[in-house]
Amino acid sequence: MALPHLTDNQIRDWTREQKDRWWFQNVFRGDMPQLTLRAAATGFLLGGVLSATNLYVAAKTGWTLGVGLTSVILAFAMFRILSRLGARDMTILENNCTQSIATAAGYMTMPLTSGIAAYMWATNAVLPWWQIMCFNVVLSSMGVLVAFPMKRRFINDEQHPFPEGRACGVVLDALYESAGAAAGMYKARVLAAAAGIAGTIGVLSGENIMRMVQQKWLGLASAWHLPLSLDGWYYALADRGLAPLPRLAGVDLRQLALSPSLDLAMIGAGGLMGIRTASSLLVGAIVNFAIIVPIMISIGFLSFTP
Repeated sequence: MALPHLTDNQIRDWTREQKDRWWFQNVFRGDMPQLTLRAAATGFLLGGVLSATNLYVAAKTGWTLGVGLTSVILAFAMFRILSRLGARDMTILENNCTQSIATAAGYMTMPLTSGIAAYMWATNAVLPWWQIMCFNVVLSSMGVLVAFPMKRRFINDEQHPFPEGRACGVVLDALYESAGAAAGMYKARVLAAAAGIAGTIGVLSGENIMRMVQQKWLGLASAWHLPLSLDGWYYALADRGLAPLPRLAGVDLRQLALSPSLDLAMIGAGGLMGIRTASSLLVGAIVNFAIIVPIMISIGFLSFTP
């Protein structure tokens, strides 16, 4: 079922009161549960987990993920499974509330990888955790207060479709139709399988974890871990003089941190970005780190301290 919306003429000609009345008559769901305790708790839980993934991806790429769609599918699958055990299934509005809370938690990581990170780099000092916490709380409170008039103006009055919110609305509408439930559970299983594979690779590639398991727990003499860098074997040959050491403008390629890695999170992030955004990031990385930075190091404008 397509999401109901006003026509261009109605958006242009109707007053805000007429638009609000139309919403009340055509969209409002009456007494259907929305902001419930379980919806809030689920949003906090999913937001806490997904914000960690957002923090990781943003630290690696400088790009933050929208966790709304992921939280919609996971919350739907969680309560669909619980409903088979006797619990009451989550309503579409409860799920929407859950994804709103999870999305807010996911986007709270943005200052940690942008303004605060830049400040700590500039001052060469790490801020205490309580200062970061206070900054995030104040910034979030200000954002919520500013969101009320902005939502009233741009969504209620001018009817601009918020991209991520509209995408979540379309997915929610499809999931809570009878034909969409099976597709939703399938997507949840795919997400779980991908998380399991990525988590297994993460554990196997953790040098400290594998050393603890193999040497301390199993009593082995040495420990093996799955290398994340796919070019490590080549540099091992180069260190033994069996292969030429790659350089850019006379700079050792290892100093530039340019290395293909087995990081499934980056593959997933690229899929979410889309080919255009991912290609733009790739071109920017090549221009900056494979061309400009080596030249600036070679002429002495930048220095490298190992």
